[in-house]
Amino acid sequence: MQKGTISVQTENIFPIIKKFLYSDHEIFLRELVSNAVDATTKLQVLAQRGEVKGEIGDTTIQVILEPAEKRLIVRDRGVGMTEEEVLKYLNQIAFSSAAEFLEKYDDSAMIGHFGLGFYSAFMVADKVEVVTKSWQKGAKAVKWTCEGTPDFVLEQAKKAERGTDIILYINEENKDFLEKYRLESLLEKYCKFLPVPIQFGTRTEYEPVGAGEEAKEEKREVPNIVNDTHPVWKKTPAELREEDYLRFYRTLYPMAPEPMFWIHLNIDYPFNLTGVLYFPKLGNSLEVTRNKIHLYCNQVFVTDDVRDIVPEWLLLLHGVIDSPDIPLNVSRSYLQSDANVKKISEYIAKKVADKLHELFKADRSAFEQKWRDLGVFVKYGMVSDQKFQERAIQFALLENTAGAFSLLQDYKEKIRANQTDKHQKVVCIYSQDPAGNDALIKAARNRGYDVLKMDAVLDNHWMQHLEYRSELGLLFVRIDSDTLDKLVQTDEHKSSVLSEAEIETVKGVFEKTVGQPTTATVECAPLAPDDLPVTITKPEFLRRMKEMQALHGMGAADFPDSYNVVVNTNHPLVAEKLVRLEDAGAQFDLAKYLYEVALLQQGMLRGEELTAFVEKTLERL
Repeated sequence: MQKGTISVQTENIFPIIKKFLYSDHEIFLRELVSNAVDATTKLQVLAQRGEVKGEIGDTTIQVILEPAEKRLIVRDRGVGMTEEEVLKYLNQIAFSSAAEFLEKYDDSAMIGHFGLGFYSAFMVADKVEVVTKSWQKGAKAVKWTCEGTPDFVLEQAKKAERGTDIILYINEENKDFLEKYRLESLLEKYCKFLPVPIQFGTRTEYEPVGAGEEAKEEKREVPNIVNDTHPVWKKTPAELREEDYLRFYRTLYPMAPEPMFWIHLNIDYPFNLTGVLYFPKLGNSLEVTRNKIHLYCNQVFVTDDVRDIVPEWLLLLHGVIDSPDIPLNVSRSYLQSDANVKKISEYIAKKVADKLHELFKADRSAFEQKWRDLGVFVKYGMVSDQKFQERAIQFALLENTAGAFSLLQDYKEKIRANQTDKHQKVVCIYSQDPAGNDALIKAARNRGYDVLKMDAVLDNHWMQHLEYRSELGLLFVRIDSDTLDKLVQTDEHKSSVLSEAEIETVKGVFEKTVGQPTTATVECAPLAPDDLPVTITKPEFLRRMKEMQALHGMGAADFPDSYNVVVNTNHPLVAEKLVRLEDAGAQFDLAKYLYEVALLQQGMLRGEELTAFVEKTLERL
């Protein structure tokens, strides 16, 4: 039996770093600037503790582009490194100086914990030079040079100030990183809110000089600082006004309409999390605008794919979350499974529920006015998250076709007396197209029924979800449903003015009118005289199956468009006119006209049939 140590050859490490460690080469700039921020933060911590004497001066980090030399430089005035530290930190891959510093000063906010960020430079550079000088008294500057192999050169250098220059000689494959606009976009993406000022070149400012007729503007070049070192989410709500939140939103989403409201997140136990989440105006839309929530780690942009942190239904939100406790993989590009992630997800969902309930209690009228937008969040959350659902019962609203809003339990009590079926289910009648169903809605109101407006994209799914909750005891039935047709046949209108023989005649005429091929079924019902003469109703179960398939992008070929043709035998056009016509052709024409009117109300009369109907109607005038 032999025992030994697995050997990892360093010459195999660089190809892995260059090709597989990072999903995108552009990450190198984030890593190098983040390291510069770490070095600067270390210096500030040491200064606060009195270990660095005197003023530390300007600590702005500079990103310097030298396209003619194919060079890109990241320069900081942080702690720098001694020769011994260069050997320790640069020559031992994955040994993180930030992690070591954290062990000693655990109250500082270090960005890098892995020690591999520096080596991302070799993804884009043929050669990397590090010129550094430690803050420690008497320290000498050194220069470390490596060309992407295990070999390096370490030598004395000339450098007057403390800090570190990372000098990249960009290779041909990545020459786009020598373009100014490309670097500007990367700094905007990854470094926009870093806690240390980042300078990239200069910008022109115009300053007024003199007064009166002698007044003029003087041009001058000033450092171009690309980041906001103290963004909104790092402040307390007490420090901020409404305009501050709106200004920050416009910074993140310049072309978006203003949000309805926002939630300021700030928690330090059992995990650290700060952020601001905005509720955008969605209207009647479930277009999940992904990648609108940005994840930061100590103000360093990590990703805009936060599906593992934010519940799926809250990906509709916009904004920023920042947490050093969210576990990232070695390249900081992907989230890793961890108990904290689930806790953070639950916390965000709870904060959203609390905010919505707070708004509802504070100003119900204003909440109702925003329901068109808010309903998308609430309904999506209720069908996706059991805990949110329990909280949402306190503010989830139903809106009827008259524009009145009710809480679920309040609405149930409101309609219980008139709309309870034989199974003791309270029947909620709804319309997905109030304008198109106007006649049906009026007929339902005449019977004392209330009709809900359910025309949002999630309403079908939401209604079924509410029905599954047995304790609610609700049943939802569309205004043109065959189930509703049976429900509304009350004792008041159950007697027909026609004889059984006359009813059979009427039924026969309409069956001939409906004709073949069709899946329609003709029924005669003794409804009220002022109800419609003919109504199209549809099987509730099959209709729901078709709608659910459509919601999930599936075809509805397996569900034929079957429906019922309900003839009101008490309507004057049927009871007094159609049965009195002696000519079978005239009976057929009247029945067909009434049938086509019913089809038209359902939007089912199209093409040539619609054209012929319009022509026939004009001829009768």
